[in-house]
Amino acid sequence: MAYREARPFLYTLVLAAALAWLLTPWLSVPLLLGAGYVLYFFRDPDRTISAEPRDIVSPADGRVISVIEEEERWFSKEKRLRVAIFLSVFDVHVNRAPVAGRIARMIHEAGKFLDARDPAVDVQNEHQTWLIETERGPVVLRQIAGLIARRIVAWSEMGDRVAKGDRIGMIRFGSRTDIYLPLDCEILVKAGERVAGGSTVIARWPEETS
Repeated sequence: MAYREARPFLYTLVLAAALAWLLTPWLSVPLLLGAGYVLYFFRDPDRTISAEPRDIVSPADGRVISVIEEEERWFSKEKRLRVAIFLSVFDVHVNRAPVAGRIARMIHEAGKFLDARDPAVDVQNEHQTWLIETERGPVVLRQIAGLIARRIVAWSEMGDRVAKGDRIGMIRFGSRTDIYLPLDCEILVKAGERVAGGSTVIARWPEETS
């Protein structure tokens, strides 16, 4: 599905390169390099997903920029553990479901396109927020557009059931993905660490007691 999102960019660059070749051949070189980058950006590698029920996987590739306790303002209005992941223009931008469950609600809000590392992006940037209901509790996922990102794409809809690691959407170009988890979850990553969507275990549900 990621390459489907690439088609408008790819077709435009290839057509422009063909026209440039007819007029001034050397002008086609940067256009073809741009087409190559588009193919690289929209790559969608397969990932090995943990089968351990307690494991919560990263929803995105990138670098963890913060792990804090914060109010989740869209659904529960309660304190949650938030892990924020920054995606550079060189990271895979496909977002994955961090847990298995049902997509109960989705909220899309238009906004600005500040740099995804700016603290103000939480409330000012365009974003899409997902509420995933699981057997162990609610998980909230936020796709946040950045300075270069101009479109948030959803491949899943409200009411869909998703398995852990399923592809649910992407953000086109540099951006940020946040996940809000219940306070009793064990966080396994810290700021500065790199994570891979679907394959890095970033947290665990608490052990069930009999």
